[in-house]
Formats: sequence, structure tokens, C-alpha cells
Amino acid sequence: MIEAKLQQLRNLFQEMERALIAYSGGVDSTLVAKVAYDVLGDRAIAITAVSPSLMPEELDAAQLQAAEIGIKHELVETHEMDNPNYTSNPVNRCYFCKSELHDTLKPIAHERGYPYVVDGVNADDLQDYRPGIQAAKERGARSPLAETGISKLEVREISRLLGLSWWDKPAQPCLSSRFPYGEAIDLGKLQRVGRAEIYLRNMGYKNLRVRSQADTARIELPPEDIKNFVRDIDLLELTAKFQDLGFMFVTLDLEGYRSGKLNRVLQQSY
Repeated sequence: MIEAKLQQLRNLFQEMERALIAYSGGVDSTLVAKVAYDVLGDRAIAITAVSPSLMPEELDAAQLQAAEIGIKHELVETHEMDNPNYTSNPVNRCYFCKSELHDTLKPIAHERGYPYVVDGVNADDLQDYRPGIQAAKERGARSPLAETGISKLEVREISRLLGLSWWDKPAQPCLSSRFPYGEAIDLGKLQRVGRAEIYLRNMGYKNLRVRSQADTARIELPPEDIKNFVRDIDLLELTAKFQDLGFMFVTLDLEGYRSGKLNRVLQQSY
């Protein structure tokens, strides 16, 4: 089954002949870049959007992965932070982010003769609230993983099958997703929450979120890690670090980490 879907993915790129990949460095877009390069060689290019919502460490990882794949990799600046429709953090914030991304990439693809801009949207993403998907579709972007029915779990399975060392890399969505809808986003807030997450990752906690609401940080960890975290971590030292970053209060979410938890407010509205 996995091998068949991988072949479908390869066939799709063969039909495209040339492709520009919107490459974030996450496991999804990196698999797309890998397969595109395997099929198309130098007729595929990966471009990463650089903005305040991408931490330097994530950019470094994306560059290392692209180099390991062998695909040509370029950086381009995006300016979603200049758009008040984005920084005001409405429920469709991602629409404006992806609009900026694809409004930047589409002209590049056109100028260089790439008929397609492709992204890393997978089949599971289509079942979630993702307004950015609509923005990409409106601009003619394609989603090879979704088109071939490849789920998030299958992305990881195929990545492992291909020998990609980052097959189990935790998901790292845009830092703006750490804030409740309606709370305005600025550069300082993005850097604060990003540094807090890097601090915890450097302590060995990889699958986590630091949610930010006003001056409060809420740490989310997998439920099975919570007990050991409380037992092993110097909580006073951690609190002092977070306060140095600009938070006033530091809390631990006892329910544990769940992707898209802030979208619950949307479900309660219907």
C-alpha cells in the first residue's frame, strides 16, 4: 500500500515535468521535495519563506535537509507581518499567511518556467480547519500528498522507507498558531514563544507547545511526559528563564499536548 502510494507520487511529479516546492522544512514538504528531486532532478527547486514566524533554528534544519536531499534550495522573504489582517490574528489568519506565501512564489515560478507550485498539504490536513489551503488553491497551487491520499502517518512511513533521518521530526507549525484567536501578534511575542520552545527542546522535550496568552505561558507536553517533567525539571529555574523571556506567569497544561487545541473555540461557536 505504502509503496503503491509512493509510486503514485512519483508518477505525479513525472507528469508535472517541472515543479517549485513551497518548502518549510517540515516532514511533509521535505518528503515532497525529496520525491520531486528524485524524479525531476534539477527541474525541481525548493524555496523557503523566511519571516518572523520561522525560527532561525528551523531554517537551519530546513537547509541541512535540503542539502542532504540534494535539491536546489533558495530563500525568499515574505511580509505577512505587514498585513493587519494577519497580525490581528483572526480565525482565518492562515488564509492571509498562505496568500502572502503563494503571491510571492507564483511569480517566481512563472518567471522561471515552473508550471506548478506545490506544497506539503497531506490528506489529513483536508479534514482540519485550514483556511490557508483555500488561499493556496485560489492561486493554483497543488498538493501532491493530498492528491495521492497520503496521510500524516504515511508521510512518516514513506520518509522512513526512503531513509530520511528526519522521518519522526515533530510537527512545527507557524509560531503564530501558539496564540488564541483575537490576540494581536507582533515580532516580540513570536520570538518570546519561539525561544521558550527551543529552551525546552534543548532539555530533551521534542514534542511540545508553548501556548501564549497575554503574559502567561502554558506548556503542553504529551500526557505521558508530564509526571516526569514535574519530577525532574527545576521548576524555579524554568520559571525564571521564561520570565527572562518576557512571560509573567508559567503554567503546565494537565490535559497534555494536542495539535490544534486552540481550534476548540471554533467548534464551540457552532
